[in-house]
Amino acid sequence: MADPTRREIDREILRLALPALGALAAEPLYLLVDTAIVGHLGTRQLASLAIAATVLGALFTCFNFLTYGTTAQVARAFGAGKRAQAGRFAAQALWLAAAIGLGLAVVAVAFAVPAVAVMGGRGEVADGAVLYLRLSALGVPWALVALAGQGYLRGAHDLRTPLVIVVCAHAANVVLELLFVYGLHWGLAGSAWGTVIAQSGMGLAFAWVLWRAPADDRRPSRAAMRPLLRVGGDIFVRTTALYASFAVASAVLARVGAAALGAHQIAFQIFVFLALLLDAVAIAAQVMVGRMLGAGEAERAYAAGRRMIGWSLAVGAGFGVVLLALTDVLPEAFTDDPAVLRQAHQVWPLFALMQPFAGIVFALDGILIGASDTRFLKWSMVFAALCVYVPVAIASLELGWGIVGVWCGLLGLMAARLLTCGARFVGRRWALTGAPSAV
Repeated sequence: MADPTRREIDREILRLALPALGALAAEPLYLLVDTAIVGHLGTRQLASLAIAATVLGALFTCFNFLTYGTTAQVARAFGAGKRAQAGRFAAQALWLAAAIGLGLAVVAVAFAVPAVAVMGGRGEVADGAVLYLRLSALGVPWALVALAGQGYLRGAHDLRTPLVIVVCAHAANVVLELLFVYGLHWGLAGSAWGTVIAQSGMGLAFAWVLWRAPADDRRPSRAAMRPLLRVGGDIFVRTTALYASFAVASAVLARVGAAALGAHQIAFQIFVFLALLLDAVAIAAQVMVGRMLGAGEAERAYAAGRRMIGWSLAVGAGFGVVLLALTDVLPEAFTDDPAVLRQAHQVWPLFALMQPFAGIVFALDGILIGASDTRFLKWSMVFAALCVYVPVAIASLELGWGIVGVWCGLLGLMAARLLTCGARFVGRRWALTGAPSAV
């Protein structure tokens, strides 16, 4: 008969992971619809959207610490029974998101032209990208407030409310874009305005949630923001190092040849999609581990962490098996170029082998973020990127290893993170109990 504690943990993982998966899946589906709407305007408009979306996506990815950092602090405060402290974190997250968002909006408007030029935009494509980027910048503050709001609600053990808000916002975005683009014939600008209005509504909903959280003080305070900034800075560096590794991979393969770069892009996009699915369990880890440590339940947090690692390993292994089975199918869904397909088939076994590693690593990330052990996460990622991946990537270029060498390096990056984060988990130095640091 199964251990009742294990069954209870499994039920809670499902209860948290499923709505988290729904909210995570809403974003790529929204981008897919957005691309389809703009794509029917013409190739030039689609190219403009691609450039602007890449710039905006990088901004949102780098500042996702507003979600993860807030989740960890709030979950620990809730676990310790300090709801007023959790509400104080909610208010500080709101102020911080608004300040960063306004700053980013100004920067996006001021530097839209050089940013588009760096991305390779020229002529009418560049003009469209600059227009879309500057209009969309109006929604950036609201989008960051939404990130903070999701972080608070996750930490408060409420993953259904963010799912409802996100789905409603994206549904509204589709309706508005269809009206503005095709009904009012505003073209690319109509797509941007639809996104801005939808993001504003979403941001207002999350701002209301953050502001109504019970708190003894909602005034902006540098001291009160310090824990969020510390965790946020660590996660920012960790995320930047990860994406920089994939950027190095693209830069190396661009020098190898177009076919190798195309095959890498196919594998990378599928990797991002699968990582999104694995992130649902990582979010459950953030919430559960943070709450349990806040309640002083270190052993229970460790047991929950082991279960979530097991779940992620099983899911990652399943992804690997499916990828191997579809070796001759998936790449052909993206291209019919024989040269690109040959390169993809060379790297596909390595890509499939990476999935179980990735599953465990993402679960460990969620556990350590939930424990606010983000300084270790930061340095372990920097070590893996600089000391493991970059040397292999450079050697791949110099020694002619090509795409196989580059993906061996990425596999090594994942293995290094597995070893370092796994040792940290087993050593339990992350399992510090009690409320968050004083604010």
